[in-house]
Amino acid sequence: MRILIVGAGGTLGRAVDAELSAGHEILRAGRSSGDYQVDLRDDASVAALFAATGKIDAIIATAGNVHFGPLAGMTAAQFDTGLQDKLLGQVRLALIGQHHLNDNGSITLTTGILSEEPIRQGANATAVNTAVEGFVRAAACELGRGLRINAVSPNALQESWDAYRDFFPGFEPVPAARAALAYRRSVEGVESGRVYKVW
Repeated sequence: MRILIVGAGGTLGRAVDAELSAGHEILRAGRSSGDYQVDLRDDASVAALFAATGKIDAIIATAGNVHFGPLAGMTAAQFDTGLQDKLLGQVRLALIGQHHLNDNGSITLTTGILSEEPIRQGANATAVNTAVEGFVRAAACELGRGLRINAVSPNALQESWDAYRDFFPGFEPVPAARAALAYRRSVEGVESGRVYKVW
């Protein structure tokens, strides 16, 4: 398969790349690195990405930022960071990308454990992750041509634990390689509308 990984330069993206590259052709994209550069916040940039890649068999998104901060001081502009980046960025990738997938292709988006396990200062992340999962479940009902869409919801990653441990008291991080297995399941499997939890 020809698989596009958006966010391929990040910790999770590199693990997914390593998991899938032995048996597939991997196209790597990122905001400032990879084979292709793309800004998921911009329709024209995403359209240009698919014009450059041509037809593909799978789209994987491991990119997207959210805002962490106390609710008492949070502004609408700060909250909008996650809406525009991780939520609408991945939705935009799916909306435009569906037209560039071969029949029976797949889309895999990324959410996270905070969709079901809120933390202090994580209201934006919980809202965004939950919205992405809702989009996946609904979009699966409408995709044609045998196309599938799923999401992977990983816990905090071991590789990033030093930076995030204070946000996740009592959580047990998972290795990025373990999370990457769920992306293989989504791409090579048969299900659609699923959220694969790696907790």
